[in-house]
This record gives sequence, C-alpha cells and structure tokens, in this order.
Amino acid sequence: MEPLRKINSTFVPLTEENVDTDQIIPARFLKATTREGFGKNLFRDWRYFNNDEAQPKMDFILNQPEYKGSVLVAGKNFGCGSSREHAAWAIKDFGFNVVVSSFFADIFKNNALNNGILPVQVSDEFLHKIFQLENGATLSIDVEAQTITIDKTGESEEFNINHYKKTCLLNGYDDIDYLINIKDEIANFEKTLA
Repeated sequence: MEPLRKINSTFVPLTEENVDTDQIIPARFLKATTREGFGKNLFRDWRYFNNDEAQPKMDFILNQPEYKGSVLVAGKNFGCGSSREHAAWAIKDFGFNVVVSSFFADIFKNNALNNGILPVQVSDEFLHKIFQLENGATLSIDVEAQTITIDKTGESEEFNINHYKKTCLLNGYDDIDYLINIKDEIANFEKTLA
C-alpha cells in the first residue's frame, strides 16, 4: 500500500444516507478473489440504466465529470449491511483514498482501514457544511494530526483513528508489513522469554 499522510483534494458529494455494502458493490460482482477491477462496478445499480454501461444515469454524481477527487463525502451511516470487504476494494479501485461521513458501520470502517482507505468520521454539523460547499472546493486531511479542514473557510475538526491503523496508513503497511517492520523487536522480546 502507498503511505497516506496528507491529502488535499476536491471531493465527490454523495448525500445519500444509510448506504449499504450491496449498493456500494452489488453481490453479483463478488466472484473475483483479487482486489482489481471492482472500481468499475462501484455503485453499479445507481450509475447505469438496466446494468448497461452504455446507458449512464447522468444525474448520479459519479457520472458527472465535473465532480472528481480522491475524497468521497457520504451521508450518515455509510457502509452498513453485510461485511463484504469488496466494498472497500471497489472504493479504493475507483480512486478514493478517503471517505468522510458522520457515521460508519464498524465492519466497513475496519475493512477500509485494512485496505488503505481512511474513514474520517465528522460531526453531523461539519458534514452539512461540507455538503454546502460549491463544486471544486477542497478538503485537507492530515492523518498525523488527525484533522480535516475545509480549505475555503479554514474550519477544521479532529477525527479518531486507532493508533495501530494510523501507523499502518502513515507507512503504507498492511498487517504483514507491520510485523515485518517490527521483527527485531519481536525477536528481542522472544529472547526475554527464554
């Protein structure tokens, strides 16, 4: 994974609440076991008429070319439903590194972190302020400081992140990379047990 430290980006506003993992990546696309290729089916049923890529629903935000960026800002209760890790794979493969919401389902939040996506949980009020911004506005997210800032106004909020997962994001580690990085510490600890 690539390290994730500071992100400054425009964002894609998805105002819908209670977005479940089947809406993020429909079950019929869960046949692959590798992480690649899921992005093209992100929000598939919301993006296309009759499941046909030749018939995009132009009123859906991901089909509007003026909205882009590496940050997805979503309504409250994002990632609810089943525990499918493919939802995080689809979001990452589409190009999002950060998802902002006022509430995340726990399993989705952990799956996101395990796949190099930063879930930033903000207050309902702060989320509302982001949704009120005009297209092209930018957000700055600092993983080390655990802050998200609306660049236009300078308004900022802190967010929580597990210390271990923060270390992994900052260094681009998955769980195995993390263990390899501390192998000397593990070996020294094992010597104390002998």
